[in-house]
Amino acid sequence: MNNNIHIIGSGFSSLSAACYLSKMGYIVTVLEKNNSIGGRARQYKKDGFIFDIGPSWYWMPDVFERFFADFGRKPSDYYQLKKLDPAYRVYYGKDDSLSVASNIDDIYAMFENEEKGSSKHLRKFLNSAKENYHTAIEDLVYKPGVSPLELVTITTISRISQFFSSISTLVRKKIKSHRLIKILEFPVLFLGAKPSVTPALYNFMNYADFGLGTWHPDGGMYSVVEGMKQLANELGVVFEVNSCIEKIIVDKGKVSGLRVNGKLIKTDLVLSGADYHHTETLLDKKYRQYTESYWSKKTFAPSSLLFYVAFDKKLININHHTLFFDTDFDRHAVEIYDNPTWPSAPLFYANFTSLTDPNTAPEGKENGFFLIPLAPDLEDTEELRNKYFDIIIDRFEKITNQKVKNNIIFKKSFCVNDFKDEYNSYKGNAYGMANTLLQTAFLRPKLKSKKVKNLYFTGQLTVPGPGVPPALISGKIVSELIKKTRL
Repeated sequence: MNNNIHIIGSGFSSLSAACYLSKMGYIVTVLEKNNSIGGRARQYKKDGFIFDIGPSWYWMPDVFERFFADFGRKPSDYYQLKKLDPAYRVYYGKDDSLSVASNIDDIYAMFENEEKGSSKHLRKFLNSAKENYHTAIEDLVYKPGVSPLELVTITTISRISQFFSSISTLVRKKIKSHRLIKILEFPVLFLGAKPSVTPALYNFMNYADFGLGTWHPDGGMYSVVEGMKQLANELGVVFEVNSCIEKIIVDKGKVSGLRVNGKLIKTDLVLSGADYHHTETLLDKKYRQYTESYWSKKTFAPSSLLFYVAFDKKLININHHTLFFDTDFDRHAVEIYDNPTWPSAPLFYANFTSLTDPNTAPEGKENGFFLIPLAPDLEDTEELRNKYFDIIIDRFEKITNQKVKNNIIFKKSFCVNDFKDEYNSYKGNAYGMANTLLQTAFLRPKLKSKKVKNLYFTGQLTVPGPGVPPALISGKIVSELIKKTRL
């Protein structure tokens, strides 16, 4: 068996796959086009401030534990975690917010205080969410998406109706408070679709939220990237940055090499953790599995307008994770999915890791990460970026009762054009392909090319879907598929 594997990209799915494949005995080289590893989970440093460029939520800690346990390690061998309490705060307007505690009894009490009788419904809802979580982990997400039969188990058959009902329907059936509804519906946004079109089975994200909690790795999410890279190095994986893949070479229907920075590299197998659509453009047209028409008809998760902001003072009335739902949630969703346009009154999210992790900002100062969800492929100009920064900072000042504009040392933005340029992201999406009913499991793009032998894919456009924990899982299942198909 030829053992030489090259992996395109160094995001979480690629790092995961690199570790598993190296453990299996393959010679693994990871090729990254940018000057640092991590893919969308890179890091930005300036003047003593440290920002995670991409993912900022550490949910589903059991998935990380399972990953490291597969190598006889623990997350704590590579980074330290702190459970956030409160997990996050949601603002609905000036002096109008709810904080979600880390203790489930406190969450029940908060619900009951907001809406009498709602804690009873929440208990039933979370019992279902917990069962669905274990169903997903044990029966669904670790499957390679090869056949619809992967979905058929005694447990999933008993829950078949939840594939054809939505999160919104499930949540709004018993809960009436608009504030509580928003808290229950927001976790599925991590899956990249509206709650109204996300199958009810995915309420397992609420168990991930309330049941498993929200955590912070010391140093930020990039500490996880560094930990996985360290593990990969221990297993013998080689990393090469500033390596731009220009073409995948196919000989007699089989991968034979890559053209990297103008040079030919021979290889036995290619696994791409880069954007799936972009990867196929590296092939001659006859070897591509999916047409441009196929991609254009798919529902993609949002893009984002991101700001990394350094403040010269400590801020007040904020939490590590702070959500600003003071405008119409449904209207913003329509402007992302149904009528793509720059939002008229955007919801936004902010996090301030320096509240939890003082090493991410100089003493007495604060780092702020602000995110506005956007439709992919919008016009992206500096004028638009500045316009929307002013919009959210004005609201931030008003809602949190503090002045901050004159305390900004610097800000850096990242938007649709950057997702395209730096990650070759299809239409500049930020999270991949949405997990709607018709884009779930075997209905997603395949892990294995059906046209080119020894070409495989991993990451957020294939199974199991968008998000950091699913990326770790994707790396594992594609590695197992490679091992199985190459025996």
